[in-house]
Amino acid sequence: MNNYSEKFEKMRIAGKLAAQTLDMLTENIKEGISTAQIDKLGYEFIRDNGGYSAPLYYRGFTKSLCTSLNHVVCHGIPSEERILEEGDAVNVDVTAIIDNHYGDTSRMFCIGKTSVKLNNLIDATHESMMRAIKILKPGKKLGDIGHEIQTYVEEKGFSVVRDFCGHGIGTTFHESPNILHYGTKNTGMELKPGMTFTIEPMINAGKFATKLLNDGWTAVTKDKSLSAQFEHTVGITENGYEIFTESVKGYLKPPYL
Repeated sequence: MNNYSEKFEKMRIAGKLAAQTLDMLTENIKEGISTAQIDKLGYEFIRDNGGYSAPLYYRGFTKSLCTSLNHVVCHGIPSEERILEEGDAVNVDVTAIIDNHYGDTSRMFCIGKTSVKLNNLIDATHESMMRAIKILKPGKKLGDIGHEIQTYVEEKGFSVVRDFCGHGIGTTFHESPNILHYGTKNTGMELKPGMTFTIEPMINAGKFATKLLNDGWTAVTKDKSLSAQFEHTVGITENGYEIFTESVKGYLKPPYL
Protein backbone atom coordinates (compact mmCIF):
# COMPACT_ATOMS: atom_id res chain seq x y z
CA MET A 1 0.00 0.00 0.00
CA ASN A 2 1.52 3.34 -1.05
CA ASN A 3 0.98 6.59 0.84
CA TYR A 4 -1.29 8.10 -1.81
CA SER A 5 -3.70 5.19 -2.40
CA GLU A 6 -6.46 6.75 -0.27
CA LYS A 7 -6.09 10.06 -2.11
CA PHE A 8 -6.26 8.30 -5.48
CA GLU A 9 -9.37 6.36 -4.45
CA LYS A 10 -11.15 9.63 -3.59
CA MET A 11 -9.91 11.25 -6.81
CA ARG A 12 -11.37 8.31 -8.74
CA ILE A 13 -14.80 8.88 -7.20
CA ALA A 14 -14.80 12.63 -7.89
CA GLY A 15 -13.36 12.15 -11.37
CA LYS A 16 -15.92 9.48 -12.25
CA LEU A 17 -18.80 11.78 -11.27
CA ALA A 18 -17.40 14.63 -13.39
CA ALA A 19 -17.02 12.25 -16.35
CA GLN A 20 -20.53 10.82 -15.86
CA THR A 21 -21.89 14.37 -15.88
CA LEU A 22 -20.38 14.95 -19.34
CA ASP A 23 -21.65 11.53 -20.46
CA MET A 24 -25.16 12.54 -19.39
CA LEU A 25 -24.89 15.93 -21.09
CA THR A 26 -23.84 14.25 -24.36
CA GLU A 27 -27.44 13.05 -24.82
CA ASN A 28 -28.78 16.58 -24.21
CA ILE A 29 -26.37 18.94 -25.99
CA LYS A 30 -28.03 19.60 -29.33
CA GLU A 31 -29.42 22.40 -31.44
CA GLY A 32 -31.98 24.53 -29.58
CA ILE A 33 -30.73 24.02 -26.01
CA SER A 34 -29.48 27.08 -24.12
CA THR A 35 -26.16 27.04 -22.32
CA ALA A 36 -28.10 27.85 -19.11
CA GLN A 37 -30.06 24.61 -19.56
CA ILE A 38 -26.78 22.71 -19.89
CA ASP A 39 -25.64 24.35 -16.64
CA LYS A 40 -28.86 23.37 -14.83
CA LEU A 41 -28.65 19.76 -16.01
CA GLY A 42 -25.02 19.52 -14.89
CA TYR A 43 -25.71 21.06 -11.48
CA GLU A 44 -28.66 18.76 -10.79
CA PHE A 45 -26.82 15.61 -11.90
CA ILE A 46 -23.82 16.31 -9.66
CA ARG A 47 -26.09 17.24 -6.73
CA ASP A 48 -28.29 14.17 -7.17
CA ASN A 49 -25.21 11.93 -7.15
CA GLY A 50 -23.81 13.22 -3.89
CA GLY A 51 -21.44 15.90 -5.16
CA TYR A 52 -21.14 19.66 -5.45
CA SER A 53 -20.24 21.74 -8.50
CA ALA A 54 -16.89 23.40 -7.75
CA PRO A 55 -17.26 26.44 -10.07
CA LEU A 56 -20.49 27.59 -8.36
CA TYR A 57 -19.59 30.74 -6.36
CA TYR A 58 -15.87 30.08 -6.91
CA ARG A 59 -14.32 33.57 -6.84
CA GLY A 60 -17.76 34.99 -7.61
CA PHE A 61 -18.55 32.72 -10.59
CA THR A 62 -22.35 32.32 -10.63
CA LYS A 63 -22.75 29.09 -12.64
CA SER A 64 -22.01 25.40 -12.06
CA LEU A 65 -19.95 24.78 -15.20
CA CYS A 66 -18.32 26.65 -18.07
CA THR A 67 -19.65 26.69 -21.64
CA SER A 68 -17.10 28.06 -24.12
CA LEU A 69 -18.36 28.41 -27.70
CA ASN A 70 -16.45 28.76 -30.96
CA HIS A 71 -13.86 31.56 -30.40
CA VAL A 72 -14.25 31.46 -26.60
CA VAL A 73 -11.07 29.92 -25.17
CA CYS A 74 -12.32 29.16 -21.65
CA HIS A 75 -14.55 30.22 -18.74
CA GLY A 76 -17.60 31.00 -20.88
CA ILE A 77 -20.61 31.80 -18.65
CA PRO A 78 -23.82 29.87 -19.36
CA SER A 79 -26.82 32.07 -20.25
CA GLU A 80 -30.48 31.78 -21.22
CA GLU A 81 -29.78 33.93 -24.29
CA ARG A 82 -27.16 31.70 -25.89
CA ILE A 83 -28.98 28.96 -27.77
CA LEU A 84 -26.85 26.33 -29.52
CA GLU A 85 -27.12 26.47 -33.30
CA GLU A 86 -26.07 24.31 -36.24
CA GLY A 87 -22.31 24.64 -36.78
CA ASP A 88 -21.49 25.65 -33.21
CA ALA A 89 -18.86 23.88 -31.12
CA VAL A 90 -18.93 24.19 -27.35
CA ASN A 91 -16.51 23.11 -24.65
CA VAL A 92 -18.26 22.08 -21.45
CA ASP A 93 -15.99 22.13 -18.38
CA VAL A 94 -17.23 20.29 -15.28
CA THR A 95 -15.65 20.00 -11.84
CA ALA A 96 -17.27 17.84 -9.16
CA ILE A 97 -16.39 17.78 -5.46
CA ILE A 98 -17.02 14.64 -3.43
CA ASP A 99 -15.58 14.06 0.05
CA ASN A 100 -13.44 17.19 -0.33
CA HIS A 101 -11.71 15.88 -3.47
CA TYR A 102 -12.01 17.38 -6.96
CA GLY A 103 -12.52 15.85 -10.40
CA ASP A 104 -12.06 18.31 -13.28
CA THR A 105 -12.71 17.49 -16.95
CA SER A 106 -13.95 19.03 -20.18
CA ARG A 107 -14.97 17.92 -23.65
CA MET A 108 -15.92 19.50 -26.96
CA PHE A 109 -19.39 19.06 -28.44
CA CYS A 110 -20.36 19.78 -32.06
CA ILE A 111 -23.85 20.93 -33.02
CA GLY A 112 -24.98 19.41 -36.31
CA LYS A 113 -22.55 19.74 -39.22
CA THR A 114 -19.38 21.64 -38.33
CA SER A 115 -16.63 22.89 -40.63
CA VAL A 116 -13.67 20.74 -41.67
CA LYS A 117 -11.30 23.27 -40.07
CA LEU A 118 -13.15 23.10 -36.77
CA ASN A 119 -13.23 19.31 -36.83
CA ASN A 120 -9.47 19.21 -37.53
CA LEU A 121 -8.85 21.62 -34.64
CA ILE A 122 -10.92 19.49 -32.25
CA ASP A 123 -9.16 16.28 -33.35
CA ALA A 124 -5.72 17.85 -32.93
CA THR A 125 -6.59 19.23 -29.49
CA HIS A 126 -7.77 15.85 -28.21
CA GLU A 127 -4.79 14.05 -29.74
CA SER A 128 -2.33 16.53 -28.19
CA MET A 129 -3.82 15.94 -24.71
CA MET A 130 -3.67 12.17 -25.09
CA ARG A 131 -0.08 12.28 -26.41
CA ALA A 132 0.93 14.30 -23.35
CA ILE A 133 -0.86 11.92 -20.98
CA LYS A 134 0.72 8.84 -22.53
CA ILE A 135 4.28 9.97 -21.68
CA LEU A 136 3.49 10.51 -17.99
CA LYS A 137 5.60 8.58 -15.48
CA PRO A 138 7.96 9.33 -12.57
CA GLY A 139 11.15 11.04 -13.74
CA LYS A 140 9.54 12.92 -16.62
CA LYS A 141 9.53 16.72 -16.37
CA LEU A 142 6.67 19.21 -16.64
CA GLY A 143 8.35 20.68 -19.73
CA ASP A 144 7.94 17.32 -21.47
CA ILE A 145 4.13 17.69 -21.21
CA GLY A 146 4.15 21.13 -22.82
CA HIS A 147 6.64 20.08 -25.48
CA GLU A 148 4.49 17.10 -26.50
CA ILE A 149 1.40 19.28 -26.96
CA GLN A 150 3.12 22.25 -28.58
CA THR A 151 5.11 20.33 -31.17
CA TYR A 152 2.09 18.28 -32.23
CA VAL A 153 -0.41 21.13 -32.68
CA GLU A 154 2.07 23.55 -34.26
CA GLU A 155 2.89 20.94 -36.91
CA LYS A 156 -0.85 20.99 -37.69
CA GLY A 157 -0.78 24.77 -38.11
CA PHE A 158 -2.48 25.60 -34.79
CA SER A 159 -1.26 27.49 -31.71
CA VAL A 160 -1.18 26.85 -27.96
CA VAL A 161 -2.80 29.37 -25.61
CA ARG A 162 -0.21 30.80 -23.17
CA ASP A 163 -2.48 32.72 -20.79
CA PHE A 164 -4.17 29.67 -19.21
CA CYS A 165 -2.81 26.30 -18.15
CA GLY A 166 -3.47 23.09 -16.28
CA HIS A 167 -2.98 22.92 -12.52
CA GLY A 168 -2.41 20.75 -9.53
CA ILE A 169 -5.66 19.48 -8.01
CA GLY A 170 -6.65 17.32 -5.06
CA THR A 171 -8.40 18.69 -1.99
CA THR A 172 -8.34 22.17 -3.53
CA PHE A 173 -9.55 23.26 -6.98
CA HIS A 174 -6.33 24.92 -8.17
CA GLU A 175 -2.92 24.33 -6.59
CA SER A 176 0.69 24.15 -7.71
CA PRO A 177 2.24 23.20 -10.00
CA ASN A 178 1.04 25.02 -13.10
CA ILE A 179 0.92 22.67 -16.09
CA LEU A 180 1.92 24.69 -19.17
CA HIS A 181 0.83 23.33 -22.55
CA TYR A 182 3.97 24.57 -24.29
CA GLY A 183 7.57 24.15 -23.27
CA THR A 184 10.96 22.56 -23.63
CA LYS A 185 11.80 18.91 -23.07
CA ASN A 186 13.58 17.95 -19.84
CA THR A 187 12.85 21.25 -18.06
CA GLY A 188 10.73 22.07 -15.03
CA MET A 189 9.61 20.04 -12.02
CA GLU A 190 10.15 16.29 -12.03
CA LEU A 191 7.04 14.09 -11.87
CA LYS A 192 6.75 11.94 -8.75
CA PRO A 193 4.30 9.20 -7.69
CA GLY A 194 1.23 10.64 -5.97
CA MET A 195 1.13 13.92 -7.92
CA THR A 196 -2.34 14.83 -9.25
CA PHE A 197 -3.02 17.54 -11.81
CA THR A 198 -5.00 18.49 -14.91
CA ILE A 199 -3.87 18.52 -18.52
CA GLU A 200 -6.23 20.80 -20.46
CA PRO A 201 -4.74 22.19 -23.68
CA MET A 202 -6.50 25.20 -25.21
CA ILE A 203 -5.64 25.25 -28.90
CA ASN A 204 -6.45 28.06 -31.35
CA ALA A 205 -6.92 27.85 -35.10
CA GLY A 206 -5.23 31.26 -35.39
CA LYS A 207 -2.72 33.01 -33.12
CA PHE A 208 -2.40 32.18 -29.43
CA ALA A 209 -3.22 35.65 -28.04
CA THR A 210 -6.36 35.94 -25.90
CA LYS A 211 -8.31 38.76 -24.30
CA LEU A 212 -10.69 38.88 -21.35
CA LEU A 213 -14.21 40.20 -21.83
CA ASN A 214 -15.79 42.77 -19.52
CA ASP A 215 -17.51 40.09 -17.44
CA GLY A 216 -14.11 39.32 -15.96
CA TRP A 217 -14.28 35.61 -16.83
CA THR A 218 -14.80 34.91 -20.53
CA ALA A 219 -11.52 34.58 -22.43
CA VAL A 220 -11.67 34.78 -26.24
CA THR A 221 -9.16 34.58 -29.06
CA LYS A 222 -7.87 38.06 -29.89
CA ASP A 223 -8.06 37.37 -33.63
CA LYS A 224 -11.56 35.80 -33.32
CA SER A 225 -10.26 32.46 -34.57
CA LEU A 226 -11.80 29.21 -33.35
CA SER A 227 -10.55 27.58 -30.16
CA ALA A 228 -10.88 24.06 -28.73
CA GLN A 229 -10.08 22.36 -25.43
CA PHE A 230 -10.17 18.98 -23.71
CA GLU A 231 -9.26 18.21 -20.11
CA HIS A 232 -8.49 15.24 -17.89
CA THR A 233 -7.49 14.95 -14.24
CA VAL A 234 -4.58 12.54 -13.91
CA GLY A 235 -2.37 11.01 -11.23
CA ILE A 236 1.23 9.80 -11.37
CA THR A 237 1.67 6.18 -10.27
CA GLU A 238 4.84 4.22 -9.43
CA ASN A 239 5.43 3.37 -13.09
CA GLY A 240 3.02 5.48 -15.14
CA TYR A 241 -0.25 7.34 -14.80
CA GLU A 242 -3.96 7.02 -14.10
CA ILE A 243 -6.75 9.06 -15.72
CA PHE A 244 -9.46 9.80 -13.14
CA THR A 245 -11.93 11.40 -15.55
CA GLU A 246 -12.30 8.88 -18.39
CA SER A 247 -15.78 8.59 -19.88
CA VAL A 248 -17.73 5.72 -18.35
CA LYS A 249 -19.43 5.26 -21.74
CA GLY A 250 -16.17 5.32 -23.68
CA TYR A 251 -16.74 8.77 -25.23
CA LEU A 252 -13.51 10.38 -26.44
CA LYS A 253 -14.25 13.23 -28.86
CA PRO A 254 -17.03 14.24 -31.27
CA PRO A 255 -18.92 12.63 -32.87
CA TYR A 256 -20.04 10.72 -29.74
CA LEU A 257 -21.60 7.63 -31.31
